[in-house]
Amino acid sequence: MSNVTVIGTQWGDEGKGKIVDWLASRADIVVRFQGGHNAGHTLVVGEQVYKLSLLPSGLVRGKIGVIGNGVVVDPCALMIEIDRVTAQGLTVTPETLWIAENAPLILPVHGALDRAREAARGDRKIGTTGRGIGPAYEDKVARRAIRICDLAEPETLDWKLDEVLLHHNTLLAGLGADTFTKEELKAFLAEITPRLLPYSCAVWDRLDDARRAGRRILFEGAQAVMLDVDHGTYPFVTSSNTVAAVAASGSGVGPNSVGFVLGIAKAYTTRVGEGPFPSELYDAVGRTLGERGHEFGTVTGRPRRCGWFDAVLVRRACRVGGVSGIALTKLDVLDGLEEIAICVGYELDGEKITSFPSAPGAQARVKPIFETMPGWNETTAGARSWAELPAQAIKYVRRIEELIEAPVTLLSTSPERDDTILMRDPFED
Repeated sequence: MSNVTVIGTQWGDEGKGKIVDWLASRADIVVRFQGGHNAGHTLVVGEQVYKLSLLPSGLVRGKIGVIGNGVVVDPCALMIEIDRVTAQGLTVTPETLWIAENAPLILPVHGALDRAREAARGDRKIGTTGRGIGPAYEDKVARRAIRICDLAEPETLDWKLDEVLLHHNTLLAGLGADTFTKEELKAFLAEITPRLLPYSCAVWDRLDDARRAGRRILFEGAQAVMLDVDHGTYPFVTSSNTVAAVAASGSGVGPNSVGFVLGIAKAYTTRVGEGPFPSELYDAVGRTLGERGHEFGTVTGRPRRCGWFDAVLVRRACRVGGVSGIALTKLDVLDGLEEIAICVGYELDGEKITSFPSAPGAQARVKPIFETMPGWNETTAGARSWAELPAQAIKYVRRIEELIEAPVTLLSTSPERDDTILMRDPFED
């Protein structure tokens, strides 16, 4: 039996929430290991729709949810989310939700700086959510972060707030934005501390006990490899590492605990926000994909940019992410299209290349090289076995496998949790 780590292989929004929810029925514990409340997972369970940003998806299945030390936690956003899902009937208590005591907090000053800097960028904006995730990670690396464990030590909190304000108020003033007082931040933390601290614990210790007891752990990534701060389309990326290797460091477990790495890929490609997108479609087909796929950001509500499947980027994500197998989602969105294309390479300044460049200027200049295939008229929506799929849809999936050099182990054919075709159970690997 193996643990499983789930990561996105495109720019996010691949349908990780449904796959994690589906896999959680086989797991005992579900762990978030990076990101903040800038990621959104939508789970459809019968008539109930759950929208999660910080809470691990496993809570919907009645599993233990863990927020690891690699996550930056906005305490207000977390409590709002807990209250919302509790009203929907879920049980979220310190027994069912464990939060790493060494997880950094997102403070109001972080969101203010995030928004002020994005506004100052003008035409060169990155497209952040403005929720303070980047500045919170900066504080962590600069060793001035307020962590959850600090809330239990008033003296520690006092001098740490001085350091935070010295840095952030200087930047905010330089950007012409409002600054913060120590009293404001103290009042903010005093209000959230009684609710937040009971969830705090030594997550690494509990996860090690679970591992020794043979319990199955599912590690849940927030964004996707092409948004990784090292391996993505920098600088149009998130502020954390999103590859599977971070499941270990972001949870406090050893690298041998990561297990089977399941990469999630949409049967086409979407992106929210700014940045290069070689296979993007600006025509009626692109609009059709967006409409059929209900392509709006879970967190931001912004319409997603849509395009054909980019095999070059997904192959790169599989390599740097250590992907063992792919879960291909939203195949049903392609139903009825006369022709389907796959990006199989690029042209850069008149030369053909087979990998995505790292330099921003080169990324902006690459042009896609497409391979076209016939579409299918039959429906794939709701299919739960290979036998129910049109022959041409199967050919499309097989061609993707060849190009990305990884097997498709799960296939999702609708937002419903049971409309899934399983070729290989990751937990039995």
